[in-house]
Amino acid sequence: MQDTIMIERADAGAIADWLAERLAGAGTITIPGGSTPFPIIEALLERHGESIDWAGIEIWPNDDRIVPEDHQASNTGRIRALLEPCGARIVALAEGAAPPHFTLAWLGMGPDGHIASLFPNTDPQIDDPLAVRRLTPDPLPAHAPFDRITLTIPALADTDTLMFTLGGGADKRAVFEAALRGAHDLPVARILRAARARQVPVTVFT
Repeated sequence: MQDTIMIERADAGAIADWLAERLAGAGTITIPGGSTPFPIIEALLERHGESIDWAGIEIWPNDDRIVPEDHQASNTGRIRALLEPCGARIVALAEGAAPPHFTLAWLGMGPDGHIASLFPNTDPQIDDPLAVRRLTPDPLPAHAPFDRITLTIPALADTDTLMFTLGGGADKRAVFEAALRGAHDLPVARILRAARARQVPVTVFT
């Protein structure tokens, strides 16, 4: 098992404080969409917004829905609205893009073990030759029935630190812990295998 730290019952403020320590210098990070990260980002801005050198930070979304940035379902649009005014550079995903090595890769996880838009049906590969893929989840989530664009496992694992915010209680934690044990082959288990191969430390907020 790779170097994995589990931090129990962390609220948005505690996670924001952890992030602020890792954003003290310039770097490039990738962050998730969905409902979980935005309260954490808001807490980060409230508690540490003035002390972070945002001009030295480049931010890539893990994934996005194929919608205009002004659409309410756009991860990039929400990230840009919060962090671009601070001076951060927001990079929208595009097919054929070449993501950099990340200082930090922040991921969420669905109850089905998906990460970014790498759902089980997409069969994401640890050695995917592409860094960015356009794909269609099956089934399409009812709250966001759109095709997706996503970083692949090799792009997400090319990082100094891998961070998860699980949310969702005991069920998600059970899926994650089973992935750590190698008890299934869901996408989250594959990213953990890729991180292990690269000796990337993992921090998990439950």
